[in-house]
Amino acid sequence: MSRTSAARLTAGFIRVLLAGGSLGLLLHTATLVSAQGSPAATAPAATALAMRPAAPAAAPALAPAPVVAAPAVAAAAVVPAVSATGDGSLLGGRAPTAAAILEAVQLRRELDVPHWLRPGEYVWTDQPIPQEGPTVIVANIRGRVISVYRGGVEIGRSSLLYGANEKPTPLGEFPILEKDADHVSNLYDAPMPHMMRLTWDGVALHGSPELRDDLATRGCIGLPREFAALLFGVARVGDRVIVWDGETRA
Repeated sequence: MSRTSAARLTAGFIRVLLAGGSLGLLLHTATLVSAQGSPAATAPAATALAMRPAAPAAAPALAPAPVVAAPAVAAAAVVPAVSATGDGSLLGGRAPTAAAILEAVQLRRELDVPHWLRPGEYVWTDQPIPQEGPTVIVANIRGRVISVYRGGVEIGRSSLLYGANEKPTPLGEFPILEKDADHVSNLYDAPMPHMMRLTWDGVALHGSPELRDDLATRGCIGLPREFAALLFGVARVGDRVIVWDGETRA
């Protein structure tokens, strides 16, 4: 993506946000620019799954078992580099901003999602998944949405739970360190299916039994279980996860 294109997309993203568009908190610029009209013509078809009614907003409460306990690590995992920045990162040490993420993702196409995803909702492409290019996962905390990109093409999008209060979800860029389809938290003695570890002190992506507006995690990113299984199937150890606060500052 050229600098001019990235600037134009970011400007459109901010304009729709300020206009109060329902998709304005999401890093999906093609859909954002067309949010008041027809969806972007280049977006691939998507299959909508697991639709649930929205719950009334309330103060977040901690979900029963949202954290992976820190394991005893004998040796650091070897994580392959996925870009040419020299440190294996996508952002090159920069903070996760809208412009930096657009540049890192190298956005080519987005899913055509006609409405804001309510808690528990997700979509997954019904088109062939690109075989070339890196897999990049972007979690927007403010927007409560996570997107999965392969080679710049969005292949999945989902609602999420995040950590609040004294256990916030950390921001930044994280490689997937470990995958465990049948993980059980040894701290909470609770199943955390399709766990993809982001830090050795307990932060991970994983399936959650329920997503509601009044639930939060203790730092992890909780996903609908069906979506977590789909993501687990395409993500690899070393793939990058960008956790963004959703602010549109430069």
